[in-house]
Amino acid sequence: MEHNDNQQEHMNNQSSSEHSVDNNPAQQEEYSNTESTQSHIEKNQGLAQYAKENRGKKFKSHSRSHSFLSGIIGGLISAVVVVFLFTSNIIPISSSDSNDGSASAEQDSKDPEITQTIASGDGDVASSIDETSEAVVGVLNLQQQNVWTQSKEAGSGSGIIYKKEDGKAYVVTNNHVVEGAEEVEVVLNDEEHIKAKVLGSDALTDLAVLEIDGSKIETVAKLGSSEDLKVGETVIAIGNPLGMTFSGSVTKGIVSGLERSIDIDTNGDNRPDWVTEVIQTDAAINPGNSGGALVNSDGEVVGINSMKIAQETVEGIGLAIPIDSALPIMEQLETKGEVARPFIGISTAALEQVPRQYQNRIQLPEDVDGGMVIAAVETGSPAADAGLKQFDIITKINDQKITTILDLRKYMYSETSIGDKVKVEFYRDGKKQTTELTLAERKEN
Repeated sequence: MEHNDNQQEHMNNQSSSEHSVDNNPAQQEEYSNTESTQSHIEKNQGLAQYAKENRGKKFKSHSRSHSFLSGIIGGLISAVVVVFLFTSNIIPISSSDSNDGSASAEQDSKDPEITQTIASGDGDVASSIDETSEAVVGVLNLQQQNVWTQSKEAGSGSGIIYKKEDGKAYVVTNNHVVEGAEEVEVVLNDEEHIKAKVLGSDALTDLAVLEIDGSKIETVAKLGSSEDLKVGETVIAIGNPLGMTFSGSVTKGIVSGLERSIDIDTNGDNRPDWVTEVIQTDAAINPGNSGGALVNSDGEVVGINSMKIAQETVEGIGLAIPIDSALPIMEQLETKGEVARPFIGISTAALEQVPRQYQNRIQLPEDVDGGMVIAAVETGSPAADAGLKQFDIITKINDQKITTILDLRKYMYSETSIGDKVKVEFYRDGKKQTTELTLAERKEN
């Protein structure tokens, strides 16, 4: 576009120099020279006309001289006309060695081969995105401020209609979009509001599934595979940044990274207690985009927009939950309302978090550099059945080193299943011990 603008400006300036001479002495002089040339041409054209009128007349004594004179006149006329056409730029002087950066109109019409290819690609994406955009909705978190008022909007985000069945439609969004809501509404593309029921939510994966009336839902998103993504691949983020004012916004970017590990604090203690694997993209993701779709060039949902790195020194780092990781969670939330995870039945704390008055209960050999202190044991839990007690320090599970709650959860939720038997290594009164327990089902909302 910049090249085209400059070319147009050049043409406009040229036109101006040929027709606007009232206030420019240099242009007046040029115009006078042009007039002189024109006058010279008119005189020569008069001679030509004279020659034409007398052509065919036979002069007995001067026929040869007349023919010779006519040839000279004709040559002069041709030369003057050619000079005029060049000097007036009616015929542009072109050179393959020119470095002035200008281009003729004919060259401009041939240049945009690249532009045409890009436009064609964008057209394919736009046609698929139009369809996918219809399946991306707004999600309103409504909360009651006090007992005397009705519920009002406390926050908003985005969601993806991923399924329609038996008159119901199902929407996936982020847990933090609906967290604390007393009521939830889904806003369709035509701005119609529909009441939604939260079937289930999961804080660790930051996912929630909603159920709405499907009678007015015509479009369901096509789910792709995040496993097939490549770094550098084009992706589109669809959502409602800054609320419903900018609903259905589409931003374009690339996949900047895959399998990024991000520490998450789910309980607000400023300590990471979960790690999530996400897709990194530079497509603009802003507040309100949460729960929206990250789409590939085929219009398939490959991720669920979740968060961005919000720092003054950081630009263009958006994060999305891979759809392959989200699908098993979505299925459990839809059918069971919760995610079943294995658990031991204990609450734990890091060594440095143990209150000072209990520090004398913590005894570890000098060669042991960390572990998780058991703060409490649930009655009837696998931990209680295995004989674990308060102030025991867990250092390993199945020979996997455990020094933080993050280590514990990551290993338990990624490497074990409900019903598995695991070996626990722990220290009690400074002595190493081991026990075996069977993992039970962990239910978290």
